[in-house]
Amino acid sequence: MPGRISFHLCGLSLLQRLRTPALLSSALMLAFCATSRAQSSPGANPQPPSGGNSDSIPDAPLPQSTNPAPPKGADAVTLRNTPIHILKDQAVVWTSPARIRTPDLTWMVPLGLATTVAITADHQTMSSVVSQNASFNNHNITASNVLLGGFIAVPVALFGVGQLHKNEQSRETGILGGEAMVDGLVVEEGMKLIFLRERPSLDGAKGKFFQTSVGFNSSFPSNHSVLAWSSASVIASEYPSRLVQLGAYTLATGVSLTRVLGQQHFPSDVLVGSAVGWLVGRYVYRKHHRVSDDD
Repeated sequence: MPGRISFHLCGLSLLQRLRTPALLSSALMLAFCATSRAQSSPGANPQPPSGGNSDSIPDAPLPQSTNPAPPKGADAVTLRNTPIHILKDQAVVWTSPARIRTPDLTWMVPLGLATTVAITADHQTMSSVVSQNASFNNHNITASNVLLGGFIAVPVALFGVGQLHKNEQSRETGILGGEAMVDGLVVEEGMKLIFLRERPSLDGAKGKFFQTSVGFNSSFPSNHSVLAWSSASVIASEYPSRLVQLGAYTLATGVSLTRVLGQQHFPSDVLVGSAVGWLVGRYVYRKHHRVSDDD
């Protein structure tokens, strides 16, 4: 009998430990679905509707026999149109959970499980695995800031080159990269205010959620990861060579990894931040991309 009671109590303890991460992951699926469903909004090359949801588009743009000039007016990718595009992006992102479909479960479930596992292991990882040496942490913080600075600078530089040399693809990449980062920042700040998670430096790295005392310094998700991956996603989409994609996503991974090694974020913070950033970047590209690679 004592053995049964002990086994029962252990089971209850395990369930209690898993309950919060599981509930949080369920809530997060709405945010993930928002950015993912937003991706399927019609962009530059939509397919004709086939009787299904008119918001869906193919996974890749349809091949074009000619390279039409970039559109004029409100749809054009210009600095003047960017603010209104961002407002429309946000409207689509935050209302997309209402359009969840069964196919979305093919990626939502694995991502939800990965997030649950990461949240469950966050405390152990930050307290026992990641070094707490101040010098090591500071070097990684510096590295993450430098890498993020690169992801901010590249779109600016590409826009400047595009303006100077009349290169529409370079110019578009710069504008969409900036738009994606702003979109990602708005989504990330909204999620921070919802989840209100303590930083690893507080309370023995327990990473408690819904702590009003953290204010705007919430740990979840990682701001650096969202910005880096949203910029990388646009760059890798505009220039889809293996070399560019490998470079962009490797450096973005470096940003996420160094945030953990710097004791600034939990692994689940950067996992969710990376996913949100990539999804936002892909949405912005697929929604507003207008320039052919050959232009």
